[in-house]
Amino acid sequence: MSAARGRLTQHEIARMAGVSQTTVSLVLNDRCATIAVETRERVLRVIRETGYVADPLARRLLRQHNQILGVFTYESVFPSTSANFYHPFLTGIEACAESIGCDLLLFTSAPVSGGSRRIFHDNNRIRLADGCVLLGRQIPRDELARMVAGDMPFVSVGRRDDAYLPSGEGGPVPYVGADYAQATAALVHRAVELGHRTVAYVGAGAGAESAVDRLTGFITAVRETGIDGRHEPVGGRASSELLDALRSVAVTAVFCEELVEAVAMAEAARARGLSVPGDLSLVALGEPTRQIETDLDYTGFHIARREMGWQSIEVLDDILHGRSSDRQRLLPCELIEGRTLATPNPAA
Repeated sequence: MSAARGRLTQHEIARMAGVSQTTVSLVLNDRCATIAVETRERVLRVIRETGYVADPLARRLLRQHNQILGVFTYESVFPSTSANFYHPFLTGIEACAESIGCDLLLFTSAPVSGGSRRIFHDNNRIRLADGCVLLGRQIPRDELARMVAGDMPFVSVGRRDDAYLPSGEGGPVPYVGADYAQATAALVHRAVELGHRTVAYVGAGAGAESAVDRLTGFITAVRETGIDGRHEPVGGRASSELLDALRSVAVTAVFCEELVEAVAMAEAARARGLSVPGDLSLVALGEPTRQIETDLDYTGFHIARREMGWQSIEVLDDILHGRSSDRQRLLPCELIEGRTLATPNPAA
């Protein structure tokens, strides 16, 4: 048999196999408990010979991979002010998908509401893909739990906490993330080696796992070194007000969760006649998620974003093929020496 004409329907498959359309549907959905083995094999033989499995959905239902991997972004990534941040992730995803012979399908039909998309919506077409990579600063915990509890293979770019539904379904989330905690702790230790004894963490330190990990690394290093460390959420305060509060308790080094906060602190310091790093050291904990101009070479760390994208596809491919591998990976960050962390000024 051959499918010389347009795409076949289940009705035509049923006619060729000598069965009902319901039987064809049950075979495609792998619900064959009540169907004789011979009947199931006859239906599958007709499907294979007619080329019906060329349809992506049919391939998936027959547990055959169609070599299409999905990418779902919770924020708009291009064009946008965050394009430079997301570009390396997408480059790594694309390169690895190409290396294993897969196509990528970017899901964009979900509407952006409040700056974020939701993967479960009326126009959801995620099942056109064999599996999916999730990309976003914050991913709703309920969506992660539904993904874990469901049958769609997926991997998150970025570390995610375990996610559970109220019913108890869910569990560990597969991810490839950056080791922000270790990188932040290493920078605190570096500051201590230079002589800093009173330091501060400026930023939320809450919400996204990446922010929590940064603050965790800061607190861990403060405890390990025995120095005076404090957490200062911005909380809507002006940078000048925050700077004055830090200076009043003799803080000499500030670790900023976001580059934008470090730039604001530097501008406030200059307005007070203070130099960076002569009078105040500043550390930026990672690369900017928003475009911002600065003339300072900040001390901090480089996030292996391209490698995170690449390995997310590797992990997804392992899941799809049942290979044993580490489903939760944290990649090291590369420390950047910069010019904003120096020996504290005793007279400052």
